[in-house]
Amino acid sequence: MHLAIMTLINDVPNAPKAVGPYSQAVKSQGFLFCSGQIPINPASGKIEALDVEGQAHQVLANIRAVLGSQGLSLASVVKATVFLQNMTDFPKVNPIYDAAFSGHKPARSTVQVAGLPLGALIEIEVTCEA
Repeated sequence: MHLAIMTLINDVPNAPKAVGPYSQAVKSQGFLFCSGQIPINPASGKIEALDVEGQAHQVLANIRAVLGSQGLSLASVVKATVFLQNMTDFPKVNPIYDAAFSGHKPARSTVQVAGLPLGALIEIEVTCEA
């Protein structure tokens, strides 16, 4: 049996602290698995943006902070999952997501969910080559 060596990533500067018993990311076997990011402003510890566009920008900033702590960028992302509280927000989020990835097009799923932590309108999780 092969035991994978995992590195737990926590206490990332400029990213919100985990809101539960999980790591911000886990590095294992050449990949970085990032926990879903919601639009918490790490400086205040609160969701400040009320609209999905502002929340999408904050979520992507949080992801960049987690990736940056490991020397990675959005160009390292191989898979993203976008969770929306309302699928009618998709046309508002898609151009923000596209601009953030600057032409890089990782595999992606977008799903509507019944609710997200702290009443967020959007959450995004990513998996990267590390």
